[in-house]
Amino acid sequence: MAVTGLRIGVVGGSIAGCAMAIAGARAGANVTVHERSDGALQDRGFGIVIPPPLHRELVTAGYLGADMPTTPVATRVWLARAPGRRSARELARQQAPVTPCNWGLLWRALRSNIGGSAYHRGRPVDSVGRTSSGGALIRTADGEREYDIVVGADGHRSVTRELIAPGVRPAPAGYLVWRGTIPSDALRDHPEQLDLLETAWVTLGFPGGHGVFYLIPGAEPESRLLAYAIYAPAPAPAGSDDRVSAGYVRHIAEEHFPAEWADVVARGEHTSQALHPVADFVVPRAAEPPFLLAGDAASVTRPHTASGAVKALQDALCLERSLRASSSAAGALRRYADERSAEGARLVALGRRLGRALVEHTPDWPVMGPAEVDALSRAALDGADSYLYGSVQRE
Repeated sequence: MAVTGLRIGVVGGSIAGCAMAIAGARAGANVTVHERSDGALQDRGFGIVIPPPLHRELVTAGYLGADMPTTPVATRVWLARAPGRRSARELARQQAPVTPCNWGLLWRALRSNIGGSAYHRGRPVDSVGRTSSGGALIRTADGEREYDIVVGADGHRSVTRELIAPGVRPAPAGYLVWRGTIPSDALRDHPEQLDLLETAWVTLGFPGGHGVFYLIPGAEPESRLLAYAIYAPAPAPAGSDDRVSAGYVRHIAEEHFPAEWADVVARGEHTSQALHPVADFVVPRAAEPPFLLAGDAASVTRPHTASGAVKALQDALCLERSLRASSSAAGALRRYADERSAEGARLVALGRRLGRALVEHTPDWPVMGPAEVDALSRAALDGADSYLYGSVQRE
């Protein structure tokens, strides 16, 4: 542990912030987390997926407990509505193992493993700055604190990013994503769909977009939720309140989905629902000593890559490796920046290609078969790696 005893301040206590706190503490640093919200972050119950090898690595390393609920599946099934009918037509199957999680349960697991790190809730950071000796400052309403490293893990509106990459702003994609969760009981009248989701995650194509569906653990023990993300252009006139969100998702489902899937999405009682414009950005460098950016503060990729939480967790593993392998804080941050800056740029480029293929220029989904789906996948990947397309890449 070459840099044991460093003082690390983390701006933001969400998934990225907690993971970075674990990384710093495991490498021997003294870590303090400043979280803006004084609410319960674990109440955010949307679904996310992570690669199974990353999940195993995090459990082995102690970032996550082996008892954190997940709903792993190994297959991706592509569906569309059959031409001229309301029934579903299976287009293709790909071996693409994923480990779905509940965002809130993942945050809770990380939060419980930050050890002796101080976690200050309800403490917004007003700004960050440099000291005359080359250190870093975090300013809050309580005053200033000096650190050897400040980690900006405070999302796409990061105050830390404004210091080291001013002017970087999200670039809108021109379409939206609707996210939601529905109790799995909504599937009890649709046993065929439930059986499918027990072993697979589903991509459902429709004109102008697609939806992704998978089961995740619920907040209550042994409970499960159906999680979805539906990508489509904004309705006209555009709106973003809850009524527009729910109403337009029902419209998309009833207009384009097979009857059974439309019934679940349009009539299921949601436990959570949100609407987000799709956007992306990447910073030139993910660190400039003594400052470092992690998670969405460093780059935001389009959600098609399913890499938001994944990238934040990989950022943390990289920070731990860099701290252990370096003789100085600056050296650790340079190692981190070399690896994570390139990965952020790669993911942003991949997300844009997937967005063009799956939303902006959707194919004629109903007439596609396994060969056409594989060709679409290969063209969008363009040689890039993505755990969401496992069997396509290995052939």
